[in-house]
Amino acid sequence: MRTFAPGKLVLTGAYAVLEGAPSISVAVSRGAYADASRAAVTPTPEVAAALGERPAPQADASAMFVGTRKLGLGASAAILVASVAAIEAKAGADLSSLAVRERLFALARAAHATAQGGGSGVDVAVSVHGGTIQYVMGQPVKRVGLLPGGLLVRVFACGTSARTSELRAKVDRLAHDDPAAHRGCMDDLVAIANDAAGAAETGDAPAFVGALRRTARALARLGTAADVGIVPAGFDTLEALAAREDASFSVSGAGGGDVAVYVGPSEPSPDFVERVHALGLFSLDLSLDNKGVRIAHAAPALAETSHGAS
Repeated sequence: MRTFAPGKLVLTGAYAVLEGAPSISVAVSRGAYADASRAAVTPTPEVAAALGERPAPQADASAMFVGTRKLGLGASAAILVASVAAIEAKAGADLSSLAVRERLFALARAAHATAQGGGSGVDVAVSVHGGTIQYVMGQPVKRVGLLPGGLLVRVFACGTSARTSELRAKVDRLAHDDPAAHRGCMDDLVAIANDAAGAAETGDAPAFVGALRRTARALARLGTAADVGIVPAGFDTLEALAAREDASFSVSGAGGGDVAVYVGPSEPSPDFVERVHALGLFSLDLSLDNKGVRIAHAAPALAETSHGAS
């Protein structure tokens, strides 16, 4: 039994989601496969936390890496969700059932938090449910359909990888050292996340793109305050270029590198793409995934050694 779980892009709500704000996130076609007919030699920590002593399926998340560098699409969550789903599906569970998905999410969310020492769980929710979701910690996941106004999403991979735990630790340090500065940054991000969620629910594309632009600037201010590179150098220029095209350009999720996202009513201009490439970024071939975790009838053969559980 082979299963597939999509990766994720967090468009809004980074950091703010930990304050109880909504995150708008989308599932993407690059994800993880798991094969319950083959046992993993070394499960990931997240899968081990979910399954304990039970054999773990072999997993392949190579599409979520470039060589040995992760792309920041939520590989650990996708591997975990695909692995748990493979075992459930082998036992006869219907992965399209909302009740089954809620059970999968609860198990995977707890295991992911245990292995990583916390986190919001948004990446797990996206891998389970797929599509565009509004995620609030402790509340049922809400599907919000397509992005408002038929907005296009184009993704660019950065030249560096980021560790969310390290970025979060720097932000936590800011909260300890300068509570007022931290509170100001969080209040801004929470307000923007709420505005973005409202725009997504009403289908207001210009307001949603505007919230994405504000998110980019607010994350840059948080990075400056915390003395950590949440927004890489040169992104401010790209943000301004995107704005001229009625679009936004910002880091995905906690930032620091990994991937950046262009969201707009049409394809980015050749000039924009040229400037992106000049900064060392490259276009990433992927599409949005609306199905979530599922049986993979035509999954590729899993390699003996792959990113994830091997």
